[in-house]
Amino acid sequence: MAQVQYIGTGRRKSSVARVRLVPGNGSIVINGRDVESYIPFAALIEVIKQPLVATETLGSYDVLVNVNGGGFTGQAGAIRHGIARALLQADPGYRATLKPAGLLTRDPRMKERKKYGLKGARRAPQFSKR
Repeated sequence: MAQVQYIGTGRRKSSVARVRLVPGNGSIVINGRDVESYIPFAALIEVIKQPLVATETLGSYDVLVNVNGGGFTGQAGAIRHGIARALLQADPGYRATLKPAGLLTRDPRMKERKKYGLKGARRAPQFSKR
């Protein structure tokens, strides 16, 4: 019989994370590497674990992640979003904990595009009075 797994897709900035939760001992594997070796910042590792800590399921699921696009912060946010969605699939009762904590909401902030006539998104060329 196939093992039970819960799948969630998380997005943040330009990063997309495909998360699988499998009942296990709490290991987190990102793109085939351990979370500590993949993400070098302890603060971002805490961000990734937020949904598991909020639902008190930190040691009960193995988290397997495929993530691409963006940098460390965007990827950590995408993984957090994916884990929250997968936990919701595992037990719809977690919604009462995850929703008020803001873990199910997709962060809409994106990089603003560069506009023509400007040097960046908002940076204008230097003004010369004469």
